[in-house]
Amino acid sequence: MDNLRIYGRAPCRVAVIHGGPGAPGCMAPVARELADAWGVLEPLQTADTLDGQVAELRAVLAGAGEMPLVLIGSSWGAMLAVVLAAHHPECARRLLLVGSGAFTERHAAAVQATRWSRLSAAERREWTALADAAFGDPGRPEADAAFARLGALATRADACDLLTTDTGALAHQARIYARVWPEMAELRRRGGLLELARSVRCPVTAIHGDCDSHPAGGVAEPLAAVLPGFRLVLLERCGHLPWLERHARDAFYRTLRAELRLAYPPASPA
Repeated sequence: MDNLRIYGRAPCRVAVIHGGPGAPGCMAPVARELADAWGVLEPLQTADTLDGQVAELRAVLAGAGEMPLVLIGSSWGAMLAVVLAAHHPECARRLLLVGSGAFTERHAAAVQATRWSRLSAAERREWTALADAAFGDPGRPEADAAFARLGALATRADACDLLTTDTGALAHQARIYARVWPEMAELRRRGGLLELARSVRCPVTAIHGDCDSHPAGGVAEPLAAVLPGFRLVLLERCGHLPWLERHARDAFYRTLRAELRLAYPPASPA
């Protein structure tokens, strides 16, 4: 799998960063929507370490984009964008964190409890079996299929009212998730993720659904405490993937376009 798709016309000043980790391709609808006005990069992360994903992302942006770029990260991709901007500030003009994972362990603990409350007893049993099949031995051929089904359950549990359950992911890579996510989780547990966020110097806006199982407070409260000028846009009747939400899709895209115009104001008439 190539690790980059490009939309719109050069120069590419916007990048969308997918969730997962290990679910590349899910940000394609957002890239296509914005490509009428901006050149957009869609990096497809292939590295299986956190440092490797940061290095790969930086190389892709530097090679194909006009840096610094506006980085639109979804879920895992939002957290990865923060780590990238902390280590390589030359890459990031503005961060837009869409449905980001929590930045503290305390807030993160609520995610699975909320998901559990939205799933039936049979689905909860299936979740447990799928997690074992996907991550007990992520090198097995059936692990990716189990990860994909687990992702489908999570998508429904994280949502409000979806237009479609198809996220557009090109692949579900259990091995990448099993290796990379624990590194981020440990970084967060030790307080290192929030410490990295403290060093981000570009403007940061979180766009979050009010029905997302990932609590908005887990993003807004920690980041507002360490980032002057941090903003939260809370979308009503919206879950984890706003562009797939029936009631919030239009508001989401209006918000994105407004944020991009702040980064790249329209040219004044001659």
